[in-house]
Amino acid sequence: MSAVFSRPPPPPPPPPPAPSRDDPAVEAARKRAVRAAGNARGRSATVLTGDRGLTGLASDAPVSKKTLLGA
Repeated sequence: MSAVFSRPPPPPPPPPPAPSRDDPAVEAARKRAVRAAGNARGRSATVLTGDRGLTGLASDAPVSKKTLLGA
């Protein structure tokens, strides 16, 4: 019968205090995030082709290909 009326478990300990904005670890994490965003933006800016190939060139004329029927 003692298992039915047992004591509830103790509450979990309180979480540690949040770091302040002046904390060096917070500043380092912010710098890493800014650098990573800049690197990602830089890589995407270097892609010169789209789904239609190179864009903005004078040779954007449509290319005709043979059909499967040979006509």
